[in-house]
Amino acid sequence: MDTTAALARWHAVAEAGDPAGLPDLVAADAVFRSPAVHTPQEGRDKVVAYLAAAFAVLGPGLAYRREWLGEDSAVLEFTTEVGGKQVQGVDMITWDATGLISDFTVMVRPLQGLHAVIEAMGAELQRMLEASGR
Repeated sequence: MDTTAALARWHAVAEAGDPAGLPDLVAADAVFRSPAVHTPQEGRDKVVAYLAAAFAVLGPGLAYRREWLGEDSAVLEFTTEVGGKQVQGVDMITWDATGLISDFTVMVRPLQGLHAVIEAMGAELQRMLEASGR
């Protein structure tokens, strides 16, 4: 597995902000861990939904500042603004042997920024559910 290539694919989709590219990046049994939700979200559909909502919420202000690469993983530090609050966080991504995202964990600070992210993510996920007719 080539971490650099997998990371480049992530950056291309994230920079485009187009959730249509997400399913091709995520393994069927992937897990998403959010600071806003107590339980891990399991399966491609849920992971893609959370990442799509994050694209909408974190928006065009999202900027990756630093990266640390491992053999099959990366930690990406980001900044953005949500609801008028400054947000700093990290995305911790692990890829499987085929280069698909198998685990995606997000951590956010400060507390006021986290509260803004939780509120905005909840609203976006609800909007997505309503739009899908569920």
